[in-house]
Parts: sequence; structure tokens; C-alpha cells
Amino acid sequence: MRVDLFDFELPPERIALRPASPRDAARMLVLAGGETHDLHVFDLPGQLRAGDCLVFNDTRVIPAQLEGRRGEAKVGVTLHKRLGPRDWQVFVRNAKRVRPGDVIDFAADVQAQAGARDEDGGMALSFLGDEPVELLLERAGQMPLPPYIASKRATDARDRDDYQTMFAREAGAVAAPTAALHFTPGLLDALDAAGIGHETLTLHVGAGTFLPVKADDTDDHRMHAEWGRIDAATAARLNAVRAAGGRLIAVGTTSLRLLESATGEDGIIRPFADETRIFITPGYRFRAVDGLMTNFHLPRSTLFMLVSALMGAERMRAAYAHAIAQGYRFYSYGDASLLLPA
Repeated sequence: MRVDLFDFELPPERIALRPASPRDAARMLVLAGGETHDLHVFDLPGQLRAGDCLVFNDTRVIPAQLEGRRGEAKVGVTLHKRLGPRDWQVFVRNAKRVRPGDVIDFAADVQAQAGARDEDGGMALSFLGDEPVELLLERAGQMPLPPYIASKRATDARDRDDYQTMFAREAGAVAAPTAALHFTPGLLDALDAAGIGHETLTLHVGAGTFLPVKADDTDDHRMHAEWGRIDAATAARLNAVRAAGGRLIAVGTTSLRLLESATGEDGIIRPFADETRIFITPGYRFRAVDGLMTNFHLPRSTLFMLVSALMGAERMRAAYAHAIAQGYRFYSYGDASLLLPA
């Protein structure tokens, strides 16, 4: 399938640089069957049914953005995927100035040694010393805001809270599961009162989620890998929801991708603890989810392809054109959409 079928023009001013406040005051475009509604996230309880279940990603974003030096050269590093207790796969800015074996000096006396380059355009990095890497990152790292925000303003103290969901528990992500940024304890209470349940799973989002699709055809795109887990008890509860007639609504594409990775052709969700490279494009038959709450995605991205697979490419192109015309805010700190296929 041609990648240019998923292209669209987005005015730069539609890119949100800060989240809505309060979080659930963000706008929400609802596509339910053939209908389209302009609402807000706090209207969510009225758009779902008693017995439905929202599925959240409880991954926690780590301060994975580092600025350092190799000699006189400035080097920027974004952690991408953990390879071991002290080893990470990373993307490097000014990578031509770094060779395998070089030591990079970061702030707060944090050092790491460069390893081999990889086929994704990054390299391996091993943190030196005996302190846990988590402590080193807390000292020297910053929240890894997406490039479309970081290129427009500096990361600051507010982002430590703004770029973390209320469900964040399992440290390991280098990008937030942004659909869940809209949720507040009050909204969760309202959903509970309406008989709408919720469950959590874990998918550690990698920086590869922001990589553009460079191929001309989707068949030639190599999807990045991310590690996820659904335990046996959670899988059993999710299966029970569907068996009772409830719908599973994934909150975010990360939750959806993990659910679909863990579900067999028979529609049964099974325990899962592994990497997934699932790449969902139009023509995919969904096995696990009945709907999706998600933010608005980049043109030509794997995530825009995913929502097009769920709702139809023409429907999503029209929905995005509507959102742009109506002033919706896009991307990680932007507004939400609720997608409920017929």
C-alpha cells in the first residue's frame, strides 16, 4: 500500500506545545459508526456503555534525553530500547563525531561508552560506574519530548508531570502513551459510576514511534520493536468482559498494539511478555479491541495507518480535515479522538 495515501497537510499552529488544563478539558472528536461529534474528554462516560472496559498502558516515562560531550563535540542522546542492566540502544545527534569505544561525558558526572552502530541508525551505549542507571538518568536526563515539541521550545520542570500519565507505574518508556494523559482521578470516578471498568497492561514505548516511514510502500517498512506484558489475571478479566458482551476500548495505540499482539485468531487474549513489531494497516482484521481513544497523529505515520485500518482511510482523512478546520490541537499534548467502528 502506498505511503502517500496517508499524507495530509497540517498547519504548524495546530501542534500543541502544552497540554489542556485540566487534562480532561481537552476536546474529543467522536467517530461512532457513521456519526461525528465534537465533544470534550470529560464527556467520555456518556459515549460508552455500562460493561465496557478501558485498557490503559501503565508504562512510566524515564528521563531519557541526555546532552553530553565527546571531547569538544556536543552530542545529544535519546535512549531507545534497553539491552541490559547498563546497556541501551540509543539515537545519537551529531553521531558522526562518536565512534565505538568513545566515552561520552554527560552532566552530573555521568559517563557512557559508545558501542556498535545498528541498522536502525543508532548505536549501543553502556553506562559506566556502579550506580543504577535509573539514578544516573534522574541526575543527568530530561523528559524526552517528541521532536515536534522539542524543536519549538525547551523542556522544563512542568514536563516532568505533564508528560506522565496518572497510571504511570512501570518505568521504561521513552515516550508517553499520550491518550491517557487526558485522564484525571475525577474522570475515572465518573467512568466507574457509569459502570465502565478499566484495566492496565505494560508496553514500554520506544523512540521509534516517532520515526517517519521512509519507504514508498508499507510492505517495505520495518517496524520498530517494543517490549510489552499482559499477565494471566489481566488477560482473563479482559476475556470475561467480552464474553459478557462488553467492549474493550484501548486507550492509546500502544495498548491496542499490545492487545492485538496477545490475541489469537480465536479472539482470545493470552498472557504475553515479549517484544512486538506488529504493524497495522488497512485490511487488518482486529481481534481484541472494539474501539480506540487516541490523539491525532502525524501524516505518513504508522499510527495514522493504524487508525485508518480501524475506521477506514477515507473516514479518517475526512475526520482529520474536520479536526484541522475546527481548530483541534494535534499530537502528544493535543486533543483526543474516540473511534468506535460500526
